Amino acid sequence: MFEKVLVANRGEIAVRIIRALREMGVKSVAVYSDADRESFHARLADEAYHIGPALATESYLNIEKLIEVAERSGAEAVHPGYGFLAESAPFARTVREAGLVWIGPRPEAMEAMGSKVESRRIMAKAEVPMTPGTEDTVESAGAVFEFAGEHGYPVAVKASSGGGGKGFAVARDEAGAEEAFARARREGEAYFGDGSVYLEKYLSSPRHVEIQVVRDKHGNAVHLGERDCSIQRRHQKLLEECPSPGLDPAMREEMGRAAVEAAEAVGYDNVGTVEFLVQDDEFYFLEMNTRVQVEHPVTEEVTGIDVVQTGIRVAAGEELPFSQEDVSWRGHAIEVRVNAEDAANDFVPNPGNITVYEEPGGPGVRVDSSLREPGEVPEYYDPLFAKLIVRGADRGDALRRLGRALGEFRIEGIATTLPFFEALLDDEVFVKGSYTTGFIAERLGGWRSRRTRQVTGPAGRRRRQRRSRTRGRSRSRSTASSFG
Repeated sequence: MFEKVLVANRGEIAVRIIRALREMGVKSVAVYSDADRESFHARLADEAYHIGPALATESYLNIEKLIEVAERSGAEAVHPGYGFLAESAPFARTVREAGLVWIGPRPEAMEAMGSKVESRRIMAKAEVPMTPGTEDTVESAGAVFEFAGEHGYPVAVKASSGGGGKGFAVARDEAGAEEAFARARREGEAYFGDGSVYLEKYLSSPRHVEIQVVRDKHGNAVHLGERDCSIQRRHQKLLEECPSPGLDPAMREEMGRAAVEAAEAVGYDNVGTVEFLVQDDEFYFLEMNTRVQVEHPVTEEVTGIDVVQTGIRVAAGEELPFSQEDVSWRGHAIEVRVNAEDAANDFVPNPGNITVYEEPGGPGVRVDSSLREPGEVPEYYDPLFAKLIVRGADRGDALRRLGRALGEFRIEGIATTLPFFEALLDDEVFVKGSYTTGFIAERLGGWRSRRTRQVTGPAGRRRRQRRSRTRGRSRSRSTASSFG
């Protein structure tokens, strides 16, 4: 096992990795920018090094500085977390060329899965189910017309190197084909430096379900079950749960087997996630994320397997200590992403200074956060700063626990997504578990009008008065919004 590891990231995922390393008896090295001088992750690590100004391109994305810190600190390995350089094959190669261990899959697997076109070729060869799509990238909007002529509208236009909702556009009819093509290409170039795009048949109302896989360097591979990630806006996830309320045991087993086959097809050798779309009792390969996922805690809660520590052990060359037969699932877990965003205002980012920060607690409640006390959510990075995870004996129990935990979570000074999740628990479709990826877009307007009446009417005034008496002040600026 390693003696010292550089955590090439920030925020809550850096905190999570540092804690995992400490439990393993491994020293941690943190890096921080000007904006993160007083950050929790920098204070928590055994060592911390300043790497530049707030702008990510000059700090967390600066490969040369990260390697310099690794060598100066005596770190033996680099853990990239998620985001930033986590799926950068060039960074992984540079780490290895410097004589360090990359805690993640081999660069060749990252490249294969990083290209959506190449990953589709590999999955087709492995006979993993896929939606109809082009085998190669396309060069003009005319290809959209031709594809739609065979498969019909809507058509998804996707950047080959895209992800996280970027470089993704939908042509719903012929009139929108050129704009969808131009937008996907433009975003692919802007966010990933690659303007190549390909086409897929767009599924109108699927569930987004992913399978956590892990494969070691000795060829042992298992899956750890699914996570339902269908609650999302603009193709970015907000809530994840395990098990999925939309899968039966037979499909779960079939998807798990397909995910393991996908990992084996590309020679994967760490933790990763194979994502699928599910519609009409069929599932289709979407993409593979070659890193630890934001939502990994729900898998940890129901399997009892530490996903982060497992990835570190695999990178160190250890064999998996469990087989597929050893993996079992108990209870139900739900994670909600606490973002510095105003959900009532189209989820516009709302970074700033948090003046009051109080986490919930009690049985079955976990918070992974970049904060331990009031502090700053910098404007320079992703608005996610905490994750609330709950576990219950079943889904109903987990939903009740989530409601209790949301009521205890107190954040003041900025708008957050907490009120959105409170509203979600009042929605009968969500409570029944019959939602799809179009859920938020379809129901957001109704929530806004309903929550506005609740906030501005007599009942809303009485509720605000009760909150004022019991809490002193409203939980956050967002509680005065239409999601209050």
